Order: sequence, then structure tokens, then C-alpha cells
Amino acid sequence: MSQQPAISKATFRGTIIFIIILVGIFVLPDVLMSLRPPESVHISAKSKAYRDAAEKVKRNSRKKRYGYEKGSRYHKPAAAFDPNQYTLEEWMELGLSEKQAAVVLKFGKRGIRSNEDLKKIFVISDELFALIKDSTVYPKTVAPASWQSASAEPKSMKKIAVNTATIEELMTIKGVGAFFAKQIAKRRDELGGFYSDAQLLEVWKMDEEKLSIILPGIEIDLHNLRKININKASAEELKAHPYISWNLANSIVKLRSQNGAYKNVEGIRKSVLVTDEIYEKLKRYLTTDE
Repeated sequence: MSQQPAISKATFRGTIIFIIILVGIFVLPDVLMSLRPPESVHISAKSKAYRDAAEKVKRNSRKKRYGYEKGSRYHKPAAAFDPNQYTLEEWMELGLSEKQAAVVLKFGKRGIRSNEDLKKIFVISDELFALIKDSTVYPKTVAPASWQSASAEPKSMKKIAVNTATIEELMTIKGVGAFFAKQIAKRRDELGGFYSDAQLLEVWKMDEEKLSIILPGIEIDLHNLRKININKASAEELKAHPYISWNLANSIVKLRSQNGAYKNVEGIRKSVLVTDEIYEKLKRYLTTDE
């Protein structure tokens, strides 16, 4: 019977070392990976989800800033009421800020005769007016509103057409000095004219209290608005308007390229970037006419 050759010590050691190396190559990396702490997940600013979330936050911020967020601010009155008799706290309960409520009280002292008068108070938004218009009552003894009735104003008082007035003419309005005259003219020229009293709150440093002082001395003529022809304007020209972002300007031009000339201003609503609020702000500054 033949005898198997004995394994030398050198061969044995070599075999063991070879096995250890194999273990190190195939097993050790998995062991080390399992011991590493989990990496934190970073969301790339370029990812679509991140951009969508950021845009949503931005839109909500703009809505809150300009008072367009629906169903989150104003409240319907609990019972019928006389706007001339409502207190500061009661107006605030309907959703107005303290300053806005104070402005309404000032007009109330002059006399609010009807819903038409009430709607013309610039701090009463369309949303709030819709909630309260059916609950208002007006006594027949309320004096004519001096801020609405020309007969109640001093004969010497002349309203200034704010969309065409010079800085010198604006300075003749009660409450408007050189600073505000320049700021009003600057914002007017940026917009292409004002179509609403409330837009004057976009003037730098203007607030509700200041506006309530100057409002009786001004008038707004919608015929003097500067309009942009959306069938001819470039994206750069559209972007120059304060209410039009670069993305919106590009969208309007792109729609025109794809679908042909706009038949009417409402055609821009096909853009996903044109919300109801943006359209309401923009429509008076746009045209399709030659």
C-alpha cells in the first residue's frame, strides 16, 4: 500500500496565506460597508421635485403678499350690519388688518351710503365684498359720502388725474410731497398707468393710512393705460412689465409661435403660468390690436 506524500510546512503556510487573501478580497469589503454609517440623502437643487416644491412655495408667498389666497383670510359677518357703525375690532374679525380697518372707519365717518360706496374703499377686496354685500344695511339718514360726492367737496378742490399728472401736479394733492410725487410717477411709468386705487399701495413707502389721505384728491382714467401688443412684443419687451416674469414672457411668445397670433388677450390663459390672479392683474395692460 503506497504512502501519501506529506505536505511540507512551507506549502501549508502558503495555502493558509492564500485563503486569507481570498477572504480579504471577497468578504472584507462587505463587512466594511456594513459598518459604515448610512449616508445622508441630499436633494439636488437641480432635481425636478426640488424645483417644483420651490416654485410652489414661491407662488404661495406671492399669493399671500398680494392677498390672493382664497378661503384663508376673510369671514362672513354673523348678522346684518351697518358699515357706518362697525367698530375696528368687528372689521378685523371679518379679516382686515388693524390698519385696513382704521381706513374703513375713516370712510365711515364721512358716510357710506350703499354697497357701491363700500366697494370703492380700496382696502375692501373683491373677496371680502362678496362675503359681506348681502349682509349690509344702510339707514336713510346717512350723510352723502364726501369722498364720493363732488357736491360735498370744496368747490376749489380739483381732482388730479394720476395717470397723466406731472410731478408738480401730483405735489398739489393733499398729503403728497416731493418724495411721494416722484414715487407715484415712478410706479405709474413702470406699470403703464394705474387701473385701481389699490395699486397705489405698490408705491414705495405707501400704506393704507397714507393712501386714505390722498385718495380724495385723485382720479384714475383707464383710457390712459399703456398697453403691450402681445402679437408683436418680444420676450424682453414683455418682461419689462412688473407683472410679467421672464418665464411668463417666454411662455406668451412660445404660445404665439406655436398657435399663431392671439385673437384676443384671453388667449394667454392657455399658458399654465397664467393663473386667474395674474390674468386679472395683466389683462388691462395687454392688447392684440395694431
